[in-house]
Amino acid sequence: MTEQKKVLGEERRALILQQLKDSSEPLTGSELAAKTNVSRQVIVGDITLLKAKNEPIIATSQGYIYLKTNSGTVVFERTIACKHSPEDTEKELNILVDHGVLVKDVRIEHTVYGDLTASVMVSNRQEVKQFIENMQTTKASLLSELTGGIHLHTITGSSNQILDQAENALRKEGFLIE
Repeated sequence: MTEQKKVLGEERRALILQQLKDSSEPLTGSELAAKTNVSRQVIVGDITLLKAKNEPIIATSQGYIYLKTNSGTVVFERTIACKHSPEDTEKELNILVDHGVLVKDVRIEHTVYGDLTASVMVSNRQEVKQFIENMQTTKASLLSELTGGIHLHTITGSSNQILDQAENALRKEGFLIE
């Protein structure tokens, strides 16, 4: 039985980049580590170096994603302000994705640190479920818990009408801050 060789330095980062570009699904650090025969921590460092070179890689609860630009596809984006209890997070995210919206991130204004932003990247109920399960499994706190439930989301959709409908549904539920 032959031992697999570690993929080193720049060659490994090029391979990681290509894997991310080719994947339509998020790739975990563990998956990338297995493909290059290094530790997950080495992958975390490689991702940091790639981001420093302005590669559009984001870390989500499902793994790493390379943000592809769809030339010719118009995407509408806006920031919305919301407030609700932690228990209503899944409901809020499901309302948004049920309207065909991608929830890119969550942002709060912290009294000490200023703006804090975290990637969310959910666009369907399965991703919302996985996000919520990851939060529960890791016992992580929601950013909105630091601000009494007040937070911002960057949302995208294929039309302003879709974004308007999603906002109206949040308004009806009492989650939207006007």
